[in-house]
Amino acid sequence: MSSASSPGVRLPGTRLLAASAAVAAAGAAGLAWSAYVEPRTFRIRRHTLGILPAGSAPVTILHLSDLHLAKGQEFRSDFVRSLADLRPDLVVNTGDNFGGDTLPEVLHALDPLLDVPGAFVFGSNDYWGPTRKNPARYLRKHTTRNEDKSKHPTLPAAELAEEFQARGWKRLDNAQAAVEVNGVPFDLSGLGDAHMDADRIDETRPSFGAGPHHGDGAVRIGVTHAPYSRTLEAFAAAGAQLVLAGHTHGGQIRVPFWGAPVTNCDLDRTRARGLFPYRRMQVNVSAGLGYSPYSPVRFACLPEVSLLRLVPQR
Repeated sequence: MSSASSPGVRLPGTRLLAASAAVAAAGAAGLAWSAYVEPRTFRIRRHTLGILPAGSAPVTILHLSDLHLAKGQEFRSDFVRSLADLRPDLVVNTGDNFGGDTLPEVLHALDPLLDVPGAFVFGSNDYWGPTRKNPARYLRKHTTRNEDKSKHPTLPAAELAEEFQARGWKRLDNAQAAVEVNGVPFDLSGLGDAHMDADRIDETRPSFGAGPHHGDGAVRIGVTHAPYSRTLEAFAAAGAQLVLAGHTHGGQIRVPFWGAPVTNCDLDRTRARGLFPYRRMQVNVSAGLGYSPYSPVRFACLPEVSLLRLVPQR
């Protein structure tokens, strides 16, 4: 008696092989998307906030973060340069500009925006370059703070800060500044990167009113790299109306219809990106533009900048 199978009947092994091939194809497609397509699909997240004094002209803030610009990433550099076409009134950069020792590349990318009034803080990746790590570490609640940086390459943070300040941008790492935009006074207060314990809250507690003509009538904005709860509490206690931060990458690898598995800080994962209320202020956490060269993927988390249109309070 013949042992050949009947035409059109699949053996169990054939079905398993077909299923395995389908899973492998889906995995390859997902990897290709997250490594080559999504990192080049930039988004501008837009919000309108009514926090200006009555009768003020609108003010547009471009909030960018976590550029992580490495060599050979002209696609990201070109996008950043194109943001000048949005004609922002104020640029706020919340750190992690470098993706290696790439000072010329970062300055080239940001050059058109340095003609706009701006302010900045630094993140840890502005001081130390990345090193190869186990990608699974990212899935912990948050990665180790205060890790030994002796094996990390040192980056030209001082030179970058000098270039920014020479073009008129205000440095806000544990500092305050005052600017006037479209006739509206702004009081800016910043904290250093809390992820590396550089936020000197006890020594330089956030405060507003740095300029002689500013104070109660000015718009109060807090700026920091990593939105740890202690920094948000400090800004709230100081009376901030808006806080700008980055660091989280929006989760970087998000689960569709569920969200970010981690934020890399003590912020709740549901607040990994976007605008949300906190105490009596608004907080905008940017999902950022880049990634570590040792984790070069984004999934269900488009690289982004935020365009915040400030209008008078109702």
